[in-house]
Amino acid sequence: MDIAKLSMNIAQTNLLNGVGTAMLAKSLDMAESMGSSVTELLDSAALERSVNPDIGGNIDISI
Repeated sequence: MDIAKLSMNIAQTNLLNGVGTAMLAKSLDMAESMGSSVTELLDSAALERSVNPDIGGNIDISI
């Protein structure tokens, strides 16, 4: 068994684990940001509906 080759494989595995963890953290941050944006959008829509409750309640269709 080659010690140098084993050491290189362990170092590469550690690097890949670190990169994977960093990418996961970035994805979680992005998902949290998008979630807060969606929450703000829903809150603004709820505010509009509370001010004008009749808007958007009915659709008039004529053919």
